[in-house]
Amino acid sequence: MTLRIVLADDHPVVRGGLAALIGTLPGLELVGEAADGQAAVRQVQLLKPDVVLMDVRMPLVDGVEATRRIQRAVPETAVLILTMYDDDATVFTAMRAGARGYLLKGAEQDEILAAIYAVAAGQTIFGPAIAARVLGFFEAAATPAQGAFPELTDRERQILDLLAGGRRTQAIAEELFLSSKTISNHLTTIFAKLQVADRTAAIILAREGGLGRTT
Repeated sequence: MTLRIVLADDHPVVRGGLAALIGTLPGLELVGEAADGQAAVRQVQLLKPDVVLMDVRMPLVDGVEATRRIQRAVPETAVLILTMYDDDATVFTAMRAGARGYLLKGAEQDEILAAIYAVAAGQTIFGPAIAARVLGFFEAAATPAQGAFPELTDRERQILDLLAGGRRTQAIAEELFLSSKTISNHLTTIFAKLQVADRTAAIILAREGGLGRTT
């Protein structure tokens, strides 16, 4: 069986290289290309491919939001993230959006081919480095969060929990019926209390403490 592939990446040279690679892999047919997330969604709606190879950082609509829209519109199409970004926040946000796999650019041909066939068959697959991160997350999640981060107020802990679960500032604000500015102020205080420099560091620390499991 030949799998029909759409390739979404905003860098022409990278996209061309991936297109050439797909042309050498057995059982794959490249049926469409997109240079941004919005075009990727249109291509999938039009062509209904088996798999989309999706970059994360793209103009107009990023790969995560494009994945979310594709899963709503054409759920039978599997999204395989292929990107250079391996931070926890990006990985987990992409998976929550509906991506079935996550590979880093530079993966070997055999790894890419195996991942394409796996996600097309309904499996979830990660590159080796990402798999270790995911396993570490679930091991941390097994640790009860009760009493974690006693330096935070209940509201700050609630916001940190939502942040660790992949929520953006606006989404947290809407869920808690607060303004985005209020949430941003809380996050600044949380980062200072936890002695972390940014959102990614806070998310990692929160997940190590067992937060982010129910969002």
